[in-house]
Formats: sequence, structure tokens, C-alpha cells
Amino acid sequence: MFTSFQQAWRQLPRSLQIVFSRLALVVPQMFGVLFVTFFMIRLLPGDPAVLLLGNMATPEAVERLRDRLGLNDSIWTQFVTYCANVLKGDLGISIFTSNPVTVDLMERAPATLELIFYAMLLTVLIGISVAVISVVRQGGVVDIGSRIYGLAAGAIPDFWIGLILIYVLFTLLGWAAAPFGRLDALLSTPPYVTGFYTIDALIAGDIEAFRSAFGRLLLPVVTIALVNAGALIKMTQSIFAGVWKSEFVRHARACGVPERVIVRAALRNSLPPIITMIGFLVGFLLGAAVLVETIFSWGGLGQYAVQAVMSSDYPALQGFILVAAAFILIVYLIVDILYELADPRIKV
Repeated sequence: MFTSFQQAWRQLPRSLQIVFSRLALVVPQMFGVLFVTFFMIRLLPGDPAVLLLGNMATPEAVERLRDRLGLNDSIWTQFVTYCANVLKGDLGISIFTSNPVTVDLMERAPATLELIFYAMLLTVLIGISVAVISVVRQGGVVDIGSRIYGLAAGAIPDFWIGLILIYVLFTLLGWAAAPFGRLDALLSTPPYVTGFYTIDALIAGDIEAFRSAFGRLLLPVVTIALVNAGALIKMTQSIFAGVWKSEFVRHARACGVPERVIVRAALRNSLPPIITMIGFLVGFLLGAAVLVETIFSWGGLGQYAVQAVMSSDYPALQGFILVAAAFILIVYLIVDILYELADPRIKV
């Protein structure tokens, strides 16, 4: 039986083997995240009952609320109860919003995912394009500019760049849309399909909503891309330069292969470590977008997590961390599959 299983396993496409092997690790990984998160959050200062009722609340009222929230049970009883609820898909009720945490997260997740998606597209476009051009045309304007930019991008905080862009492009020049939310207040939200306002507006044929959603995305997306493209440029330059100076590139050039074909081949050979860097940036952006979401009143998961911390909202914060962990695991699974597509010789 075991032999037949092995034969069936070998017949599966490599991408499916990667998916199934990683899925087997998801349960223990998520349980570890849940365990650590639950107990670490309890170390946060502040009593949720006191924060809800205010400092003028009587001790009796605080105790009654603590009983209702289950905060007077032993820590292990609370943990077991929480695990049982999570298995049922119940992440609890947010103390701050009084809504189910699942509902809050589903409402806010599309905003953050849309922001991260377009920010990463722009980051990858800038990072890889600039890095390749700077290596191919070493010593040129792009090469010198990329070195200066690579050093500056890592030293400038994202919230400062966001504020500068708002001041210049919105306040002074009036080119950008107002940095308040995802859509103009006078427009109706497009019918929900993907949760991405730009895509949903196109599906609904609402060009005005699309223009508004795209305009509101411009400043936060550029802010995130400008901060993170520098690291990707430096990483890609280092990897691509090593491949560009290799023997196979010199041989291809000596054989008269067109330069654009050589560039594509060299870039493909550089992809595995670049894919790793991109995957790391995607996972990093889920937390790094907090300040950007706050500046632009984006209403995504980042702002929700900040509110949860400030109000000691245990269920909301636990739910956010679980969603973030699941998101990062999915990103790393996609990275493993892309590894296989980029270079089948790599066995992950």
C-alpha cells in the first residue's frame, strides 16, 4: 500500500506535490501561531473591561463585564474555549466594534489586499527594470541614479514620503485625489465581486467609480513602492550582475544571439533569489502598510490592528494575526511553486 502511494505521489505534477506537502504543515504552523499569539496578547497592558467602561466605572461593573467576556476564567480555560471557537470559524466578538471579528476582517481585508497587490506590481516593475538596465548599461545615468536611490530609499520612512507626496501632489499641485479613503464620498461602492474597487468598478461598467478608486490608490501605492523598490533593486542588481558576467552570457554574445534574448535568459537564471525577495516583501507589506493606511485613512487591516492594540481588543488582534499568518503561509506556498516554474532543477 505504501509503495502504491509512493508511485501515485511521483506521478503527481511537481507543483501539486509542493502544495500537498506544504498543506500538511499548515495545521501545526497555524496552531503554533494561535498558541503564541493568545498568550503574548495577554501580556498587553490595560484591562479591556476598564477600557470599555471607562476609568469612572465601579469595580462591580468591571467584574460583571469581565465575567461576561470570560476574562475571569483561568488562562487555560480561555485558551481551550478560543481554540474550540476557531475550529468552528468563530473568532469572537470585537470589543471595540461589537461586530464579529470574522465580519470585520472580511470587510477590511480587500482594502489592504488591493493596496498590497498594486504596490507590489509597481515595486517589481521599478525594481527589476531599473536593476537590469543599470547592470546592462553599467556606469550610465540609470546605474548612478539607482545607487543613490537604493541608499536613500532604505533610510526614508514611508510615512514621511506619504506626507511629502500628499503635500506636493495634492495640496500644491492638485494632481492627486484627496487622501481620504478608497472612493469619493459622493460615489456608490461598486457591487462586490472581488473586493477590489478598481476591478469591481470595471466589471460593473462604472467608469467614474474606477477613476475615483484608481486615483485614491495612486498616492499610497507610490508611497509603498518608493520605499520598498530600493531593496529589490539592490538585491536584483547583485544577482543579475553575477549572471550577466557568466560564461554562458559571453558565449551567447559571441554566437551572435540578440542582446534582448540574452537579457531574458540571464534574468530567468536570476529569478529564484529574486522571487524569494519578492515573497518576503509581500509578507512584510501586510504589517508595513499600517502607517500608510493610517495616513490615507484607508480602512484596511492595518488600521484595524492598531485600534485593537490601543483598546486591548483581544479577539480582534488575535483574529488579525491569524489572518496575517495564513496570508504569509499562502505567499510562501506560491513562492515555492514559482521556484519550480523558474528553475525545475530546484527541489523545494
